[in-house]
Amino acid sequence: MKPKQIKGVPEQKSGGFHDTESKKEFEKALVPLKFEILKKRLFSVNIWESYSGKGFAIFKLYDSEAMPVDREVQKGDFVRINIPGPGEPSAGGYDWVEVTDICYYQDAASETILIICRPSRDPQKNGNKHIAHFYSSKATSTFMIQRNATHIIAAVYGRNESPNFNARIIDVIRNLIIAAGGMMGVAKIQWKRLADGFLDFD
Repeated sequence: MKPKQIKGVPEQKSGGFHDTESKKEFEKALVPLKFEILKKRLFSVNIWESYSGKGFAIFKLYDSEAMPVDREVQKGDFVRINIPGPGEPSAGGYDWVEVTDICYYQDAASETILIICRPSRDPQKNGNKHIAHFYSSKATSTFMIQRNATHIIAAVYGRNESPNFNARIIDVIRNLIIAAGGMMGVAKIQWKRLADGFLDFD
């Protein structure tokens, strides 16, 4: 099985990957209205847990200066992730990603928005260059929403997922365990819950 080729999603070169998608059809007149709601959900990182449900990761948005913020996500922001189970000890039990890009594509028939994140250092610890995440800095997670004439899609695309060895020994052991679970499909299950939750308008 090969990864899907999606415009804007980084190329898969090595390690694990996943394509996690949810799709819903609507009457043509409702698609733009539902998509506007979906946009707000995508950019409201601090409340993603409410769409994926309890027991999933908790997300907290920080700006480029590592200050907590309650606004729509922007390029250059950081996201602190508290996943179930043991966290990265040297990062206070959290994993961190940086928002490296936000892409918009639109034509007469469709509209697509992508938020691309990459494992990062803990921005609250000056001088610490170690990646505070169970995946290496080569990995990416791309959060995508898309509308066409009759349906909308919410998706998460993981690329180049391999364990992070750029850490202390205790962190490396933890990263190997968590990354192995992610590459075996555990992460895909959790991302599917988020994608499904984004499209739950009932």
